[in-house]
Amino acid sequence: MAGESSRAAPKVAVLKGGPSAEREVSLSSGAECAKALRQAGYEVTEIDAGADLPARLAEAAPDVVFNALHGRWGEDGCVQGILEWLRIPYTHSGVLASALAMDKTRSKQVYRDAGLPVVESIIVPTEIARKTHPLPPPYVVKPNAEGSSVGIYIVQDGANGPAQIGEQMPEMVMVETYVPGRELTTAVLGDRALGVTDIVTEGWYDYDAKYKTGGSRHVIPADIPADITAACLDYALRAHRALGCAGLSRTDFRWDEARGLDGLYLLETNTQPGMTPTSLAPEQAAAVGMDFPALCKWLVEDALCRA
Repeated sequence: MAGESSRAAPKVAVLKGGPSAEREVSLSSGAECAKALRQAGYEVTEIDAGADLPARLAEAAPDVVFNALHGRWGEDGCVQGILEWLRIPYTHSGVLASALAMDKTRSKQVYRDAGLPVVESIIVPTEIARKTHPLPPPYVVKPNAEGSSVGIYIVQDGANGPAQIGEQMPEMVMVETYVPGRELTTAVLGDRALGVTDIVTEGWYDYDAKYKTGGSRHVIPADIPADITAACLDYALRAHRALGCAGLSRTDFRWDEARGLDGLYLLETNTQPGMTPTSLAPEQAAAVGMDFPALCKWLVEDALCRA
């Protein structure tokens, strides 16, 4: 029998790009993951995922799919369903967890059922949110099913009118109570919460703050009280488990430090967090001793068909 060293390197297809509003971020994530996986010894094919994805996968015949897609279609259970149907093991969360986490209303109900703290929110027609205050200011208006802070509007206390919502928003939006204070985030890898990062920015942690050079600064470990650190680690792991996530996830928080632990609220869980070496989740992995190629390798080794 041939030894382990004589076996061909596993073939990995990295899915990137796709049709969502987060396409450019996904192209960057995918390119970085493909580079890291080649460094880790895998044979890698990069696929810009589109309507021909099943045919592209049949042509590539990978042993594993590394899902580096972000946003709708790649993160909401659709691509996961295709991969389940094709019976190709894939990284990150399965169909149900992906769909739940992408739907902010349904994921909030899962959090409530798990005893996790969330802020008040409602779903309203976008036209109503353009014409009147659905909640007393201050509040936030956001799509119910997008990531990367796409389409975020903040109506401050004392605002003269409702949000000036752009034309690209969906017909229905989530309106939630605004929490002042700091933006914290915790990544979970498998069954371990990795750490807490304090995201420092001049304003709201929007798309530009996340992805433009100098838009934000990451402080890890966060300089926060021990009880807040412990709560973020606990809440993120409980959210990961309650949603049924697998592989890597990242849960975001707002913390009103004037209120202590009572001011910590869970915002959402991202089942396909950014995957460049300087993205939040890989930074936390690096802080506990796992470099980027090792993180990508761990995810490939964890890949399964999860349905």
